[in-house]
Amino acid sequence: MATDSDDTSKVVVQAYLPEYQRDEWDAHADDLDMSRSEFVKTMVQAGRRGFDGRPAPTTESVTPATPNEQVTEQSETAQSSEALEETVLDALSAEDYRSWDELLEVVTDDIESQLEDTLQNLQANDRVRYSGRHGGYTLDA
Repeated sequence: MATDSDDTSKVVVQAYLPEYQRDEWDAHADDLDMSRSEFVKTMVQAGRRGFDGRPAPTTESVTPATPNEQVTEQSETAQSSEALEETVLDALSAEDYRSWDELLEVVTDDIESQLEDTLQNLQANDRVRYSGRHGGYTLDA
């Protein structure tokens, strides 16, 4: 018996929005080399991360990187690239074929969680705040 997560059939979802907003989304999708559909699905999934009921991370201070830490960050970037390759290979070994959207979901899950945790930490330390009126985050001066 197939579960909801096993069902890969496609359905149409309609949304009504101002033309200028659709044009902005299309431009952003083009910048990311994505279709409108891929872009909207990715952004919706990213937005849902904030509503899953996970507890906030513990607070810890965030300090700017020193030159030695910057070298460490560069080596971590190389390690991150290798980790991404491993994640993709693992995902592909689990299934005969994976779509772009499925692979994107596999690899973005971790970065979305890291971003959410980082933003919560920065907000808890009064370094960043979210403005509903402006629809985004800003430095908390």
